[in-house]
Amino acid sequence: MTTSTTVKLTPGKRVLFLTKDPELIKKQLAGELDLRMEDLTVADLLDDVNTDAMTPAWACFNHRPEDLAVHAYAGLTLDGERLFPDHALMSGDFEVIVSGERKGVGSSRETAVQAEKWSGIRVAIADSFAPIHARNNVNQGVLMAGHDVLQRLQAGEEIGLDAFMDGYDTITRLIVEHGGLFPFYAALARGDIDLPPLGTGKRPLTMVEKIISSHLLDGQGGPYVKPGDAVLVKVDGGYSHEFTTAQVGYFLEQESGADYSVSDPSKFAVFEDHLIYADGVEKMAPFSDKIETLRVLQREFQAHTGVRDYSATDGRSPGICHQVAREEFIDPGDFIQATDSHTCMGGGNNALAFGVGATEYAALVESGFTFIRVPESIRFEFVGELGPGVAAKDVMLWILWKYAREGKTLDRVMEFGGPGLATLDMDERATLANMATECSAKSGICEGDDIATEWIAARRDGVSQDDVRARMVAADAGAEYAGGVHTIDLSEIRSLVATPGDPDQGIPSDPTNGALIDDIGDVRIDIAYGGSCTAGKETDLDLYAKVMRDAVEAGRKVADHVCCYIQFGSTTVEAYAREKGYLDVFEKAGVEIISSGCGACIGCGPGVSTNPDQVTVSAINRNYRGRSGPGRLYLASPLTVAASAVEGRIVAYREGMFAPLPA
Repeated sequence: MTTSTTVKLTPGKRVLFLTKDPELIKKQLAGELDLRMEDLTVADLLDDVNTDAMTPAWACFNHRPEDLAVHAYAGLTLDGERLFPDHALMSGDFEVIVSGERKGVGSSRETAVQAEKWSGIRVAIADSFAPIHARNNVNQGVLMAGHDVLQRLQAGEEIGLDAFMDGYDTITRLIVEHGGLFPFYAALARGDIDLPPLGTGKRPLTMVEKIISSHLLDGQGGPYVKPGDAVLVKVDGGYSHEFTTAQVGYFLEQESGADYSVSDPSKFAVFEDHLIYADGVEKMAPFSDKIETLRVLQREFQAHTGVRDYSATDGRSPGICHQVAREEFIDPGDFIQATDSHTCMGGGNNALAFGVGATEYAALVESGFTFIRVPESIRFEFVGELGPGVAAKDVMLWILWKYAREGKTLDRVMEFGGPGLATLDMDERATLANMATECSAKSGICEGDDIATEWIAARRDGVSQDDVRARMVAADAGAEYAGGVHTIDLSEIRSLVATPGDPDQGIPSDPTNGALIDDIGDVRIDIAYGGSCTAGKETDLDLYAKVMRDAVEAGRKVADHVCCYIQFGSTTVEAYAREKGYLDVFEKAGVEIISSGCGACIGCGPGVSTNPDQVTVSAINRNYRGRSGPGRLYLASPLTVAASAVEGRIVAYREGMFAPLPA
């Protein structure tokens, strides 16, 4: 449908509208209905179509895009039933797909774009796109535009390619014009492309601008950058996991042949963490062969390239990639890329880190550099100190409710600083950075200080505190924040909860608060889950143990009707908990302990709900429908999860809250 300069709908091809009315979707898929944009309003279209719905975790066991596309939109369900049967999208002769706001939120999985592209989709229409998803579309050569462009296409107009590149920087335009990232890199290698020189003059820089300017590939000028500048930058390191590595290797072999290589293997790693418990999950049994194939292909990739190896040993994972990476090799000032949306957790170490798709990752591990458009920033200046029973997770739930749902964090780097940051330890800072992706932000990054210096140096052999301190990055005085500077008094944050459906969906009790736990009523729970990269760190274990110790001392334990799980983020965290005596406390409280891995957070391990009537309170980072089973999932802090497990309903933790049960 596309020439080098124009786009026109192909005769006989169709447009699929993802409407809020599921019956309209069914009729379109059945070939009984063809809609036009003028038949609908944007309000009729589905918002927040997330990547889990486009390609649920089990569909990603297919690493070849053509096989994956069979299951496109398998996660879009109604009353537990799929709206899209297998082959539905690819057999419908669709080349345009249409939705409402924030298309592609959630995981960074590029499989979502691949499922559409290999089903015949060439144009995605939406009011807005989540940043990583938009980048994946660009890299795969799928065009994006707004609803006004669709009306013109459906009117028969042949539209210039410029209409699909509104607001694009010069390099992104080149990628689109060449049909995707790999064709662009090939043209660059042939010398067919001259990179546009930077013309930004001296100016005060934010933290992200400083890191990017220090990583510029030679020949682009500099050293100053500003938001919107399109640049190629060196990458310090990155990682993939068994959900994504096979596809990275597949793309590299397709593009460079069987003798492909990685630019600097010491900088990159593979992890076996996401599917570590898949063999014990009944619903995963039909996919056991595909899962084992992914494991085998990852091991082959590691042996072929020589990247760092964090494979499982005797069925035990060394830990969740984001947690292990911050423990072992992400340093201040680093630029890190990995194939997972929670890569931004590395920002707690004063680094710039964010997730990319398999195509982009394959290109950067081979070349050692990648493209980035300098993002805008939004700064959160913390003052005060969190009160009893409140954790960093509550801070992020409040920011989600107060700022993210209004779009203030969209595609921006969330910068965390101020005197209040010094009251949060490194694990709590990692929670802040980790959940930047739930805010649809580009990334999150925390200021460095003595706390960060000591924590990082203690975990690096042969590295002194002076070495770490010398790498720290701080914003310049007078740096510009397009998203503004927002002061948050930590002492005013209360225990919050996100109600099922989306991390920013809360019940506001007044104009200054998000969803206070007291506002949701009496919510009886069946499952309490503490774990994941967001909530399986050492400090999180401190919080779970604090609550459970209080309960045990009061003669209480996990409620009889509740299954409570606590999962470690890494073997290091497990060793810490064992040394602290927490395992004995958890055993007495009736908690089930799980070794490190992603588990229930991706619907693959103990703690997943099994029917729609079950209610879970969880410390994971996102609660999209079906993310962790078919039940209703509430998000909360580790303190709230543990307290709720004992009480049998969602409650905020308070010192001395556990009275002995009546005899």
